[in-house]
Amino acid sequence: MMDHRLSSKHFVSLGILAIAIIFASIHPLEMESYLLHQTGTVFMIVMLILCLYKIGLSFFSFNLYLAFLLIHVVAAHYLYSYVPYNEWTQTLFGFDLNAAMGWSRNMFDRFVHLAFGLLLYPVFYRLFQVWLPQQKPFTVFLLVIQFVMATSLIYEWIEWLIAIGLSPEQAESYNGQQGDMWDAHKDMFLATVGSMFTGALMLISQNKKSSLK
Repeated sequence: MMDHRLSSKHFVSLGILAIAIIFASIHPLEMESYLLHQTGTVFMIVMLILCLYKIGLSFFSFNLYLAFLLIHVVAAHYLYSYVPYNEWTQTLFGFDLNAAMGWSRNMFDRFVHLAFGLLLYPVFYRLFQVWLPQQKPFTVFLLVIQFVMATSLIYEWIEWLIAIGLSPEQAESYNGQQGDMWDAHKDMFLATVGSMFTGALMLISQNKKSSLK
């Protein structure tokens, strides 16, 4: 079912995100970079609400979008590169995730880019579904993947342009490269893989529904 306006259930979801933002705003690792990241959060919330009213969104896709923003808010508090996820897994489960996976860097920024493709795909799919109603599901699937690739590229460009105006230390913290010259390429690749995974699941679900009719 598509919702075309905010209701109480949407406000509950938005309220959870708002609480997360409030907590994340308490002594972030670096306030200037944090505010830059949260500017993007505000923009994405506005776009989500506009999409809801203009084209309609399922509550499930609405919440997936907010889940991505929740991950982003946590990352913004720690400047992406310093999210202590490994310490959390060790404390909660007694498990060293980095050692198990053979990771030598903080991988949370990679996770956020993967989540971009995984969690935002349904909203992007809805956009193309409305814009191009005559297209077959597989065509829309390909268009959404290309859209994720393009928006990931644009995001990396924006990061680069912002970094130009920062000191080398601030730029490194904001971009979260951690010394990896291929950081942007890997981030874009993971966003693409995430969108392909969710898109494939949606295509399989659509095909199953069609076969049952």
